[in-house]
Amino acid sequence: MPFIFNRKKKNGNIFEKQERIGKGSFGEVYKGINKVTNELVAIKIFDLDTSDEDNIADVQKEISILSKFNSEYVTKYQGSYLIDTKLWIVMDYAALGSMRNILKSGVIPEKFISVIIREVLHGLNYLHKSCGIIHRDIKAANILLTADAKVKLCDFGVSGQLTMTHLRRNSFVGTPYWMAPEIIKRYNYDSKADIWSLGITIIELACGNPPNAEIDPNSVLHVVLRSEPPKLGKNFSLAIRDFINSCLKEEPEDRLTAEALLHTKFIKSASKGTNILHELINRHEMWLQNHPNEYNDNNANNR
Repeated sequence: MPFIFNRKKKNGNIFEKQERIGKGSFGEVYKGINKVTNELVAIKIFDLDTSDEDNIADVQKEISILSKFNSEYVTKYQGSYLIDTKLWIVMDYAALGSMRNILKSGVIPEKFISVIIREVLHGLNYLHKSCGIIHRDIKAANILLTADAKVKLCDFGVSGQLTMTHLRRNSFVGTPYWMAPEIIKRYNYDSKADIWSLGITIIELACGNPPNAEIDPNSVLHVVLRSEPPKLGKNFSLAIRDFINSCLKEEPEDRLTAEALLHTKFIKSASKGTNILHELINRHEMWLQNHPNEYNDNNANNR
């Protein structure tokens, strides 16, 4: 698969790298600016010289997937540029970073969760129905919040393509705490695996961590298979508990689709638009003022 990139000399690149905002196994993420439009961007920088073939293949795959997306609910890909041996992958910049970052300032109340999850469902419905893509790593760390209170899905490094000739997959990918039982069992799976992960993500947002977070990642897979699907306590509304139950069905065919979940009581009762999330943004910014040395993982997409 060929790279999708523009070869640029340093003085021909319209993007300027600024401070580093994240680091992962793939390389580093920087805040950047488009020197023509003054738009802020996130730049993943990947060193081809020091990367093995598997990592390069993963990056090629991510670029191929990202370049096909056109949705307000999915982080926008702005291009790839080869500068010497460094591959720059330019994406939308989300000033608030991920929902995992927002959780540093406290658990997220239901009135915000319903709006966040509605936007995520629109993103998943787009991926599943319009693109034939399974995200395969839905979690708070892969849901971004922008300064204008927009919610976007990110990090498609492990996404899987669904085609008419291969509608289900059996490769073992994802993050253990959010992983659907059928993936752990190495059974065939489809887009319903994302719905399970979404249910776990709601618990993460409401409680601060996914279920079984205290257990070692290598051991949690066995715990998931031996345990009943997790639930929220009765201190949470019946609407959110019913929604989670619709996501966390052991049998994938019993889970609702992203499209069907948009019509549930929990989502229908959510505030219109996303303006209410400015309250969440203000809460987090006030917390940051009191924790000036706290590391901010904006757009890090670490994996």
